Amino acid sequence: MSVAVAVKKGGEIVLAADTQTNFGSFKVKPDNHRAAKIRRVGPVYVAATGWGKYDDILENYLAGRRPPDLTTRPAIFSFFMKLWKDLHEKYSFVKDQCAENDDSPFGDLDASFLIASPRGIYEVAGDMSVTAFEHYFAIGSGGEFAMGALFALYDTDLPAEALARRAVEAAIAFNVHCGGEIDVVRLRAAPSPRTRRGA
Repeated sequence: MSVAVAVKKGGEIVLAADTQTNFGSFKVKPDNHRAAKIRRVGPVYVAATGWGKYDDILENYLAGRRPPDLTTRPAIFSFFMKLWKDLHEKYSFVKDQCAENDDSPFGDLDASFLIASPRGIYEVAGDMSVTAFEHYFAIGSGGEFAMGALFALYDTDLPAEALARRAVEAAIAFNVHCGGEIDVVRLRAAPSPRTRRGA
């Protein structure tokens, strides 16, 4: 498992993630392996938590293709609907992950994705529901600790990058499945329609 955090503040959006790899209860020392959990896809950044196999799948799936539009909630949902279909057709080892006692009518990716787009922060849950967040969000096994840190610190004078780092540090401090160094990427937030000139 992992932790990934996105923060929007001061005209900037920052995405941060830990770099630890776990195989169940077994973890790999940071000097032996460093997992990059953030990938650039066109103008956006995507972080994934859950099964590490998605790193291989996404790398293979996106190779040689024009980057998909992941800048808005409807576009993100359309991409993941197509990915879900192609997962079952192209990658025969993929199966639906609904538990036997789960009464949900939906399949489960058994992973979560956090997208930092110039237009905002979006989470893609395991059931492929897409949610937009105005200020911040965190996913992964350490997500609750990260969210607590963001709730406590967001209204302070700390900038977006410092907030994202503190949130990941909180997850690393309290969740055994989070660790290693912290990767951080930054992008400029697009102005909202209400603040654009002439609007």
